[in-house]
Amino acid sequence: MELLYYARLMRRYWWLLLLSPVVGLGAALVVTANTPPRYVATISMLVSANDKEGSLSTALQAETLSQQRVQSYAALLTSRQVIGKISGGRDVGDLQADITADAIPNTSLLRATVADSDPVGAATRADALGAAFAAMIDQIERPTPKSPPTVRVTLVDKAEVPEDPVAPRPVVNMALGMLLALLTAIGGLVLRDRLDTTVKTADVLQRVAKTSILGVIAYERDARRNPLIIGKDRSSRSESFRSLRTNLQFIGVDRQPKSLVVTSCLPDEGKSCTSANLAIAMAQAGWRVILVDGDLRRPSVAGYLGLEGGTGLTDVLIDKACLAEVIQRWGRPGLAVLPSGRVPPNPSELLGSQNMRAVLAQLTDEYDMVIIDAPPLLPVTDAAALGANCDGTLLVVRHGKTRREQVARAGELLSSINARLVGAVLNFAPAKQGDYYGYGYAYEPVEQDPARDTTPSPV
Repeated sequence: MELLYYARLMRRYWWLLLLSPVVGLGAALVVTANTPPRYVATISMLVSANDKEGSLSTALQAETLSQQRVQSYAALLTSRQVIGKISGGRDVGDLQADITADAIPNTSLLRATVADSDPVGAATRADALGAAFAAMIDQIERPTPKSPPTVRVTLVDKAEVPEDPVAPRPVVNMALGMLLALLTAIGGLVLRDRLDTTVKTADVLQRVAKTSILGVIAYERDARRNPLIIGKDRSSRSESFRSLRTNLQFIGVDRQPKSLVVTSCLPDEGKSCTSANLAIAMAQAGWRVILVDGDLRRPSVAGYLGLEGGTGLTDVLIDKACLAEVIQRWGRPGLAVLPSGRVPPNPSELLGSQNMRAVLAQLTDEYDMVIIDAPPLLPVTDAAALGANCDGTLLVVRHGKTRREQVARAGELLSSINARLVGAVLNFAPAKQGDYYGYGYAYEPVEQDPARDTTPSPV
């Protein structure tokens, strides 16, 4: 399951995975173009002991001595004393970085390589290094100034002028650049996904909220301009709200809720639009539904439905009007709407008052379902006060915005006041990305060709 999740994550950001190798290729080309060429010249030297007697035993001793010396000479070859003789005014430390020496195993041979931006300069400096090193060994291996040296170094292979540079290597650089860019993109996506605690799947929402998922509302481009499902009977979004309506009928056979609070963790998660569309879907099914705007701080139901919201719930709660005077009818389904009215200075006290409980009791007697659009749970306590007086609470969670800890906190808040969380809705889910797939078809009536109509004519 984990592998499948990451496969879907890579598919979701396929454009980034395609773009990253192109960026890596461009970066590799820039680096290659700005890297000066480097040429390497190589020389080989033989370390041999001076055999005065010419006997077999002395020859073996001389061979052993030369093999013992060769390891020390490999380190001595790159010393500042030797390189200083061929520096020609160049910094010895920089020149040391361009020279490497190693002893060939099981032999008395030394190999030295010199790198330079000029091929002729690399070969010339390598030959000079061999000559300077041989001269220095000839001096330090003499027991006395007039005696012959016990060990000598002979230049075996002189340096040849290299034809091709060893760096930069365009093909290797381009391959590495593309690979590193791709791995960086994949690693960045996985890290970003791991650090992102927003709710993106129904499974995560169900686990965090500890309740059932009653609906997944897919995102549509024109949802902001046309938030209501009127006139969109065949769209996937309309089908999502009809599915939500059906699922609400099965949440409690013995305890079917008649008053439902629709809320969210934070603002701008789509709770008001969900409330309105759920009420419309229920009214279309023949339910006697009333939609109450219980958000007395930022009322929006009247604006969604195009109604006058100057008078409404607040007037009833302060005994300035009765319910029959402020309830309005909307649309062809005959949906009843109770606007919020004027914004009061004490919304929490009004929503938790005895008058509010009386209003809810009257509405539940007159209608099959009372849907209340409540403020968000976490910023204010209004929704909690309503949830304690209603039969159930529906939590709306926005895909990719609401965090898991916020959902958990909302569930704990409802549980602390013994409010019944009947389920959750994942809103703004991608239509064809990740774990959610919108239906690209609808059940439409088939127009039959009159020429092929086989229905018998009435007699």
